[in-house]
Amino acid sequence: MASHSSSGLPPLSDHEYKLYNRMADNMQALHQWFRVRWNIIYDVAASSQRPAGMSIKSYLNMCLEFCENLETHHKIEEIRVFPYLATRMPAFANRDQLIEQHKVIHKGLERFESHVRNCLQGNADLRWNEIKGILDAFGTTLWDHLDDEVRELGAEQTRKYWSKEEMSRMPM
Repeated sequence: MASHSSSGLPPLSDHEYKLYNRMADNMQALHQWFRVRWNIIYDVAASSQRPAGMSIKSYLNMCLEFCENLETHHKIEEIRVFPYLATRMPAFANRDQLIEQHKVIHKGLERFESHVRNCLQGNADLRWNEIKGILDAFGTTLWDHLDDEVRELGAEQTRKYWSKEEMSRMPM
């Protein structure tokens, strides 16, 4: 069954679609980990209720793990992935919306990580509404970003800039 195209390009076969959509599928899988963790972190802060068996320390450590993993993910994108894609794909060029989103997210993560570390070290009191407020300050941008990256890596976009052979050799 061939995939339909909204770009005016010929339809893709199922095999071609999978090839051109591979990076989006891989990114979606990575982003799913961030979505699941964010939902746990946010739901605890919004409800002031930890899941059964989760200590405050384990919650705060989950928050730090989330921050560290998202920062690492963004560094890899900015150093390796985006520059490569930007050679042909305008959406990944410097100063693009995705990079601007990274900056907003990074600023929020820095504030969040600092607050969490202060709570862990006993230098700040844990206040659920304060954590929720920090998360609210960058959450919408984060969720938009997770969706935007996957959309920009989708088959309908990548096929405009890369050949099937290039896609099959793409390291990501």
